[in-house]
Amino acid sequence: MDNNDLNNVKWFRSAAPYINAHRGKTVVLMFGGEAVSHPNFSNIIHDISLLRSLGVKLVVVHGARPQIEERMAQRGISQHIARDVRVTDAETLVAVKDATGSLRLHIEALLSNGLVNSPMHGAQNRVSTGNFVVAMPMGVKEGVDYKYTGSVRRVDSVGINMQLDYGSIVLLSPIGYSPTGEVFNLALEDVAAQTAIALKADKLISLIDKDGLLDQSGELIRSCSVRRVKSLLADNDCHIRQLLLKAIIKSGENGVERCHSVSYQTDGALLQELFTRDGSGTLIAQDHKEQIRTASIDDVGGILELIAPMEEEGILVKRSRELLEMEINQFIVIEKEDAIIACAALYPYHEAKCGELACVVTHPEYRGGNRALRLLNEVEAQAKNMQLQQLFVLTTVSAHWFQEQGFIHQPTSALPKDKQQMYNIQRNSKVFMKDI
Repeated sequence: MDNNDLNNVKWFRSAAPYINAHRGKTVVLMFGGEAVSHPNFSNIIHDISLLRSLGVKLVVVHGARPQIEERMAQRGISQHIARDVRVTDAETLVAVKDATGSLRLHIEALLSNGLVNSPMHGAQNRVSTGNFVVAMPMGVKEGVDYKYTGSVRRVDSVGINMQLDYGSIVLLSPIGYSPTGEVFNLALEDVAAQTAIALKADKLISLIDKDGLLDQSGELIRSCSVRRVKSLLADNDCHIRQLLLKAIIKSGENGVERCHSVSYQTDGALLQELFTRDGSGTLIAQDHKEQIRTASIDDVGGILELIAPMEEEGILVKRSRELLEMEINQFIVIEKEDAIIACAALYPYHEAKCGELACVVTHPEYRGGNRALRLLNEVEAQAKNMQLQQLFVLTTVSAHWFQEQGFIHQPTSALPKDKQQMYNIQRNSKVFMKDI
């Protein structure tokens, strides 16, 4: 087996936990008409088919903005945009129907491709479309009559779930229907967000022209909370359409646990985001009512109270108040209603390019809520920012939990030299390490 084949095997093995985690989950995938026109779109179709074959329940929502503009130009129809929303009169509605209908048929055809020489050979995808989105007119706002431009009134979650349970990929266009028989032009972002909320989807994924969400300096944000997205929305120079940011915020605040933004221009970005540890774009996690933050001197008392029972049982090495005060900047805490309910510490060893994860403690009344995992993720993020490449932990009772999080048992000789000299032989703690 050559190196390339071996690397493929290693990647496939490392992807297995993510494949298992996504099987049976409902994912709403959204992209604009720009993505459909991009040369990489055929690869995206292949990846959508692969996700379906791996057991992911997929709702695909497409936009059609450039295609609508092209039809309008062909018909000599002038555009009227108000507050970043297209005003849809009767003439424009004809162009909207033409563009969205043609695009929907094009995507259906691509998803139906099963040629022997294609990556989708044998896929036999079922694609379901229909009047799943009930719309209402936007009406008149600030003196502007939006006419046939509408907003989502209701999503037929029962009908969509029925098709998903049949194994179909559900394809939604930015079109809605009213009980009076009218057709309305909708925003892609509104359809996707409302669908994700109605389905109680596990993820909302947006394919955009950037690698993901960018900060003010144009740097990629690897992961953030919905709260951070709100700050981006307030920043007029955030490089991302405001309608998309609003859709992410609305989804996150209404039960969608995870939102992702990845590039439609990069081949494999969608798979890399879902099936690798580091991903390719931006992961936006739902805000927790509890706050996770770096500890301050005011937290010393709360941390001492939290870790005292573990010290008495001999699970943790005892720390004096004085030592904790000196090391307080190494700690992160989870706070709820002014009480410290969990903590962890990171001690960097810069020369060895590794860090020690220590003092991971959750209050007994708050165990079972993945708080330790949230702390670990925060410590990993801090360690990466410090250019560290590994984390290690010494434990006497929690070996299995750390192994479940990807830590591997190592001999004490694998520890940094400074830590080896401080190793307590009498405690006989086990050493576990993890690449980050």
